Amino acid sequence: MVCNYVCVNLAFVVFSAALISRCFGFTDPADVTALQDLYRTLNNPLALKGWNGNDPCEESWTGIACSGSSVIHIQIQRLNLTGHLGSLLNNLQNLKQLDVSFNNILGEIPQGLPPNATHLNMACNYFSENIPHSLSTMTKLAHLNLSHNFLYGPIGNVFTGLYNLREMDLSYNNFTGDLPSSFGSLTTLDRLFLQNNRFTGSVTYLAELPLTDLNIQDNLFSGLLPPHFQSIPNLWIGGNKFQTVDNSPPWAFPLDNVPLEQNTSRPPITQANAIENYAPIKFCKSVSIFDRAFLFVSTFTEDSTTAIDESLQIPPYNAASVLGPKRLTSQPHKRTGETSRKSFSGRDRFNGRIKVYTVAEVQLVTNSFHEENLLGEGSLGPVYRAEFPNNKVLAVKNINMAGMSFSEEEKFLDVVSTASRLKHPNIVSLKGYCLEHGQHLLVFEYVRNLTLDDALHSTAYKPLSWGTRLRIALGVGRALDYLHSTFSPPVAHGKLKATNVLLDENLMPCVTDCGLAILRPLISSKAKNRASEIDIRDTGYSSPDHGQPGVGSTKSDIFAFGVLLLELLTGRKPFDGSRPREEHYLAKWASSRLHDSDSLEQMVDPAIKRTFSSKALSRYADIISLCIQPVKQFRPPMSEIVDNLVSFSQKLVSESGEADETELDPLDMSFHTTISRFNGSPALSYVSA
Repeated sequence: MVCNYVCVNLAFVVFSAALISRCFGFTDPADVTALQDLYRTLNNPLALKGWNGNDPCEESWTGIACSGSSVIHIQIQRLNLTGHLGSLLNNLQNLKQLDVSFNNILGEIPQGLPPNATHLNMACNYFSENIPHSLSTMTKLAHLNLSHNFLYGPIGNVFTGLYNLREMDLSYNNFTGDLPSSFGSLTTLDRLFLQNNRFTGSVTYLAELPLTDLNIQDNLFSGLLPPHFQSIPNLWIGGNKFQTVDNSPPWAFPLDNVPLEQNTSRPPITQANAIENYAPIKFCKSVSIFDRAFLFVSTFTEDSTTAIDESLQIPPYNAASVLGPKRLTSQPHKRTGETSRKSFSGRDRFNGRIKVYTVAEVQLVTNSFHEENLLGEGSLGPVYRAEFPNNKVLAVKNINMAGMSFSEEEKFLDVVSTASRLKHPNIVSLKGYCLEHGQHLLVFEYVRNLTLDDALHSTAYKPLSWGTRLRIALGVGRALDYLHSTFSPPVAHGKLKATNVLLDENLMPCVTDCGLAILRPLISSKAKNRASEIDIRDTGYSSPDHGQPGVGSTKSDIFAFGVLLLELLTGRKPFDGSRPREEHYLAKWASSRLHDSDSLEQMVDPAIKRTFSSKALSRYADIISLCIQPVKQFRPPMSEIVDNLVSFSQKLVSESGEADETELDPLDMSFHTTISRFNGSPALSYVSA
């Protein structure tokens, strides 16, 4: 009787779990519940498109990025959100980054925060009360920004256990009382911003921290400054009550290196701070149309990033470690597509996010790969338009693979695994694949067949405006930043070029072929001949350190992105054999002219001349120069490049005094758009290669 009772209850639990799973779809049910609760407490804002659904990872909710079935990134800044944060954020067990800055959110910071988050940004809202004690349980937290709010009262010992915290900004609040002793435990803290509060007492607990940036100005601190402060490169101490004796400095060393006048100046522009010029709280409420509220820096240090880049291939791991047990190589291996398809189908049941198509299905929707449905041909093979019975249109990439060994087939499956997990508003989404009867097909979501290469170099289209070009640059940059920094493990694109940047109806960019370049060595000889012809055309994107075709690194991506920035500025192709010999390679020709104002002015595409100042042109050229450094170690990470682009865009708005309402010029029907200005957080949409 007891056994029957237990079995019945167990069956009920399993059945209930199945129902819940079916209800929520692919995304982890706990994550869905937490986001739905957050959506409700934020008053169901229209700006959060898709949030009234049930499957954020599959339905591409605004501001949501996923890895596998887990939500890992929430960026919903600058959306004029109201209400307060929900009480279920601690359900988001795998969330890494939470950014709700530059909104109008009220109330307390909730006690239940994402336990494994590395980046937390709540700057520029109306949060009140104090910092919750549960913060001390977020042991992986590396970046914390609570600046420009209305937090008040003495801070308790909420920092105990934060052994990975590297940057913290508590500036522009109403904190009072002495610093808690838990400040002294922040032994990894590199940058700390406490200015414009009402802290009192000594700064002893900050004495031994390994800080490079410290701003404590405009508080009520008193006593003597620790001698260790002399070694802090960037220090601001003005506006306090530090003790002096006979007009001597408030410490035991001279102030030659840190003049008191300098201490009252504003801090440097940093990625750690929400407000670049540390303006009063009201500045937070004026939303720039170009920038993001807070650019999270990479979770890797410079050294570790370099180490990763040195050996990074595409993809840098075996799918079996993510998707499930590897097929046993001791079993006889049949060289049939059906065997492979069924094997990986089993993985899909584990992974749950990508559809397996048969050759018959794909032939039906492409009319047997009829020429009328041909969208184009790339180095891996042709791409066809596929119209399904439900009127859903997708795009099919037919990869011309040679007869593959078992290990090569595994590599193909690894690439499919990686591509299926990429979820970003500026990256094309892989929806399915087919591996049957020797066919290797990838099925992508499709919007329309318009590339950035077409838009820039085809006379069939009117020239893109400067504002549109800058928006495209930001979108592509954010896609690369996602691949290099947010996605785990990091992935290099390997073949960034204008033909791999697709533009949707609103001219929003979407990068395609992410992580597919590793398949180049596996294609057939006939396809390699065609690919070689394409390589000649695309040679202008290759960095001096670029290796064999199809194998790239993040540093190679950054060089290619710099060439793309040049292409947007000049309207020239990266390689143009019809020009004089010294002008064949755009990057090589332009590199020596980027810092000469006259030569720089002459390089600008005539279609966008006189639409921005020479000062703005020089700043843009500086960003290009960083990207196309001949020595790869001198190229900064993509997160820094994106940060520079955002800062550049902000200054453009500041200098003009108002938004450019005509930046998206009315074009012909193929370029028609209803967007009249930049979108800080573009709506999620995916197009196809």
